[in-house]
Formats: sequence, structure tokens, C-alpha cells
Amino acid sequence: MERVERGKGLATWSAIALLVASLIWAYWSTLVNLNKDWQADPNYSVGQLVPFAALYLLWHDRRRLARVEIRTCWWGLAVIFVALFARAAGLVLLFESAERYAFVLTTVGLVLLVAGARIFARLKWLLLFLFLMVPLPGRVHNMIAGPMQDHATAAAVFCLELTGITVDSEGHVIVLNEEVPLAVAEACSGLRMLTAFIVVGATLAYVVTRPRWQKAALVISTIPIAILCNTARLFVTALLFLVASSDLAERFFHDFAGLTMMPMAIGILIFELWIMSYLVIDEEPV
Repeated sequence: MERVERGKGLATWSAIALLVASLIWAYWSTLVNLNKDWQADPNYSVGQLVPFAALYLLWHDRRRLARVEIRTCWWGLAVIFVALFARAAGLVLLFESAERYAFVLTTVGLVLLVAGARIFARLKWLLLFLFLMVPLPGRVHNMIAGPMQDHATAAAVFCLELTGITVDSEGHVIVLNEEVPLAVAEACSGLRMLTAFIVVGATLAYVVTRPRWQKAALVISTIPIAILCNTARLFVTALLFLVASSDLAERFFHDFAGLTMMPMAIGILIFELWIMSYLVIDEEPV
């Protein structure tokens, strides 16, 4: 009997490995181009960490998943067919994002097909998490990055004026004390910080045992936290432009601040969880 069970387990894992290999082979060109974007665009470089975070979260839930029976669900084929249609449309219309989202959707369909509806229900948030590895489509990116750049400029001007510094704003260029120009480029909009914080917040929300509304609040709060941290980074950078040198300010913005903002954001999220732990909880934790 034990040999039979081992044989079944080996056959199951062999089938899963074959499906994963087939998925990677089918979408190889899409994955190669996706990796190029991760390396070239700092706004979405965090996407390359999403698959590893997903594997960790899967390992984190391994004992709970082991108690769920694996049973094939043929509805997974319907999801795969939808993904293939989306990919074909992306190829015809030269819409690269459709191909990338099709890859994630195909992964979702394979999980439903092989593991079944019960495991799919347990993994639904983890599968949704995988969509974070795909950069936003160009039109959506522009709709978000432009207003964020405007807000970053306005917030920096407001904070600097509070300190008594004379500030003039000309578009996305801030002139400090009528002589020191500081350009708030698109890279300063905070989009990179926003995408990174959302991934961190979603990962933290998945592993903590809290009611759903607290998990949702944690993920949503990453948006104002990213904006706050980016404003602080711009403010300190502007002060360094005035009292030190442009080289030091540049190094602070790109190196030191980039390293410290993430621990700062994690600290804020943990503090937020601590505050919410004292609130009235009507819902059972999940």
C-alpha cells in the first residue's frame, strides 16, 4: 500500500513538473521580454521578486494545503482557453501586456485544472498576487505616473515652504531660494516605491492572522505610505541641495534613501498592525 501511495505521489509531482516545464516553454519569449523590462525599468523591478515571494507563501501554507484533497477540475481548461485567446489577441494587436497577463491566467487555469476547486479556493489570493509581477500597461502607467509626479512636486514645495525656504515651482522644476534648481523627474514620482510597497504589504497581509478588513486596510494603506515616504525623500534631498552639494543629494536620493525607505515602510505597516490589534474585532481571523 505504501508503495502504491508513493507511486501516486511521484506520478502527481511528475505531471506537475511536466506542466510547469510546458508552461515555461510556451511562454518563453514572453518571460524573456518581461525580465528585460524588470531590469530596465526601476518602477517595476520589484516584479522579479513576486514569483519568489509566491513560492515562499506557498511553502508557508504547505501544512494547510496538505490536508486538502487534490481533485481535477475541468473548469481549468476554460480558464486556459480564455488565457490563450487573450494571448492571441495580444499578438495580433501588438499589446504585450495581454501576453503577460495571459501567462498568469494560464498559471491560474493550470492550478484549477490539476489541483481542483478546493485548493484553488485556498490559493485564490496567492494567484491574484502573481498579477503584481506584470508591469502596468503603458496607458495605465501614464495615468498614474503623471499625477504622482505632479503631487510629488506640490508636496515637496509645501514641505519646503513650511521650513521658511523660498520656493518657486515651474512645472516639475523647483527653484530653491531663487538660485538652486531641483528637477522632479518621473523617476521621483514615487511609482517605484508604490509598486514595491504594494508587494511588501500584500505579502505581509497574507502571512498575518488578522480579519479580512484589516488585511485589506494594510494593503490599501501602502498607497499613502509610499506617497509619504517619497515626499520625505524629496524634502531631505532638496535640503541637501541647499546646505551640501548636488553630488551628495543625488547619492542620498538614489542610494541611502532608497535603502532606508523600505525598512521605514515595513516599520509603519507593523505599527499599523499593532494599532489595529487594539481595535474591536467582530470577524474571525483568517
